[in-house]
Amino acid sequence: MTDTLRPTDTLRTTDTLRPTDTLRLTWDEPADRWDEAVPLGNGRIGAMVFGGSRTRYQLNDSTVWSGTPDGPASALDAVRARGAGPERLAAVRAALDTGDVRHAEDLLMAFEGPYSQAFLPLGDLHVDIPGARPAVPARTLDLDTATLDEILHLRDGRLQRRSWVSAPAQALIVEITGDTAFDAVLDVSTPLRGTPVAATDALILDVQAPIDGAPLHETTVDPPLRYAEGDEEYDAFAVIAAGVDTDGEIEAAPGRLAVRRARRLLIALSTSSRAESWWADADGDWRTASREAIRDRARGRAGAASARPAAQLLGEHVADRRRTTHARFAIGSRRHGAWSVERDVLRGDDPLLRATVAAEYGQYLLASCSRAGSPPANLQGIWNAELRPAWSSNYTININTEMNYWAAPLLLAPDAIEPLIALVERLARSGSDVARRLYGARGWVAHHNSDVWGWSLPVGDGRGAASWAIWMMGGVWLTHTLWDAYEIGGDRDLLCTRLWPLLRGAVEFCLDWLVVGPDGALRTAPSTSPENSYLAPDGRPTALGLTSASDLSLIRALFARALVAIDDLDLDDALEAEVRAALERLAPLGIGADGRLLEWSADVVEHEPLHRHLSPVIGLHPLDIVTRESTPELFDAAVALLDARGPGAMGWSWAWKIALRARAGQGDIAAALLAEALTPFDGDATRHGPVDGSEWGGLLPNLFSTHPPFQIDGNLGFPAAITEMLVQSHGGALRLLPALPASWPRGEVHGIAVRTGLRLDLAWQDGHVSAAVLHNPGSTPRAVDVTTDGGTVRIDVPPAGSATVPVAAPSTPAEAPHAR
Repeated sequence: MTDTLRPTDTLRTTDTLRPTDTLRLTWDEPADRWDEAVPLGNGRIGAMVFGGSRTRYQLNDSTVWSGTPDGPASALDAVRARGAGPERLAAVRAALDTGDVRHAEDLLMAFEGPYSQAFLPLGDLHVDIPGARPAVPARTLDLDTATLDEILHLRDGRLQRRSWVSAPAQALIVEITGDTAFDAVLDVSTPLRGTPVAATDALILDVQAPIDGAPLHETTVDPPLRYAEGDEEYDAFAVIAAGVDTDGEIEAAPGRLAVRRARRLLIALSTSSRAESWWADADGDWRTASREAIRDRARGRAGAASARPAAQLLGEHVADRRRTTHARFAIGSRRHGAWSVERDVLRGDDPLLRATVAAEYGQYLLASCSRAGSPPANLQGIWNAELRPAWSSNYTININTEMNYWAAPLLLAPDAIEPLIALVERLARSGSDVARRLYGARGWVAHHNSDVWGWSLPVGDGRGAASWAIWMMGGVWLTHTLWDAYEIGGDRDLLCTRLWPLLRGAVEFCLDWLVVGPDGALRTAPSTSPENSYLAPDGRPTALGLTSASDLSLIRALFARALVAIDDLDLDDALEAEVRAALERLAPLGIGADGRLLEWSADVVEHEPLHRHLSPVIGLHPLDIVTRESTPELFDAAVALLDARGPGAMGWSWAWKIALRARAGQGDIAAALLAEALTPFDGDATRHGPVDGSEWGGLLPNLFSTHPPFQIDGNLGFPAAITEMLVQSHGGALRLLPALPASWPRGEVHGIAVRTGLRLDLAWQDGHVSAAVLHNPGSTPRAVDVTTDGGTVRIDVPPAGSATVPVAAPSTPAEAPHAR
């Protein structure tokens, strides 16, 4: 059975989605704007498809950024030359000890480098079919096969256009077939510097990317995009190449192909860049890759793909996507019909179906924008059309990058999380120099911004507010995201060979970063709570002077997990004694007079009481050091802080609040927040933030979550948050339906990964577990305590086998999830 879903329909049947069903989204018209276009991707190549008779494929390559590989090292030299270093850090701490936060703020400006670099658009492919008219629906996206289908009418005939971005072929594939002859004109262009290359049967465009790109907020940088000139060593070079196969006649000109009287046309477009070579071999000499070699790589990929049958290309693409997307969500009922994404997208529809789409679309986007061998998903995944995108479309590592990957371990997506591991390895390399030269510390450090080159310095260029620029925990938080991949997946070899060296370096930095407070407890200084401030004694906002709860939570959890890793790997490591000693002396989290968890180490007046960041309760989620069972007072205080922060703000903040409410067992509140987050956004999607505080984001016409502007972290955070409502496995126990809303009485999820190394299929009816099966793909037996509303039971799961969880008989019989 294959279903397409239409959000404007009323759901009437009681059928539950089976794992073999297909979920499709349709749009009745071609896109007029970028945020109406449909995203396709294979982790490296991204395409936003507009549709229609002259369709636009807006192209990105995940390795095309401004900047150069030696940018972080050069910036560190400049910061040191400006006076930053261990000596000035001592002066900062001395100023904080005397309560002179303003002097400390001034001193810290020397530690700020300029800015991380920007993720850039690469170009556009236009495919014009004169005389064609789009059918209704104009575009249909199949989330399972990751293909976009269009029907076009031409004279008395009909054309079918199918588009996908293949990971096996490393190419965007466009297949057009017709029952009548058609003409097509293809052209490529770029908003960067570009030179078309003459070819008889292909489109080739040489592209030069800038070697420096200033963020939008850097208004004094002129020019904001700077290109290499003359004999500069680095030329950020990329290429677009498209080959074609057709039964029609081809007329070629540089950057343009005309196809006449065809009934079939296959376009295979690939890209390449100098940075792609560097990403594959960061220790290699990035100056040696020639323009010709980069061009040949892209042209070779495109030529190889265009020489193969479309059916073969499609078959391997679909098989690849099914290998990398395991989880299925069926929250509630569904009906036959079309899920039409219109201006009223998702408004007024069954909330159960909306939740299913949010989870499945998030999984689709994750698989499309993050794959092994390419850089990780940035603020916009791999889709960006702006030369100066919001926040440079970089890696913002004080929440956003981490949220991009919360769902990856849960959805069994090791291919998706591999790029994050690779980025953290680059950060550890550059961050070790920053830790040593700026702070006199061992290990490695990263702050709140990064880029493809491994930027690990603070940003702000000597004028950035300490509340966002001065934060030394970015690398620590990233290691926790990687720890989830180990703890859920259970891959001991991954922990040993790649994750433990990163964790160990982060631990070393934290051990050296901690200072002894007046009470003898270990604290951090300087310390900030990401992007928030409190009112200092002079009545003005400050971010400095107190230790933040997020610092203490991140470090406490890091130390605890390091001890687990040492035990799991049976290591004899001298660091263990240091960690144990520091854990005993680490300052505790505090609770204010109003019962809320304290954001800082004193009860102060918040500058923004409704702040969008939930950093104080990071111990509740995504960490697990604050729980109802182990720390009941802190748990209640964390919930009190959530209550005070109120409902939603923008996509990523909604996703975090949903996950936090799920950890608190408050399913109805979580569902209400999800409903807010899935509301259509009708405002200006290009502006930054609300005008009057009342116009935060929602969903754009293509279902992208917006801040505004668009950020993908909300989309990628939704499946993680929804999963937390249905399944939790932290703290040594597996909880089924821990935060099920009353409005979600029935449903199924399949292929959800749970700690440690197990997979779960789960069904519920009338709000109670009706069936649950655990699968063990590993070669060793696993045992887990499973908690349902009927109590807790110990389940043993044999190697390469399955085990059924005993549940109370449901009021309405439901088919058990099957072992696959």
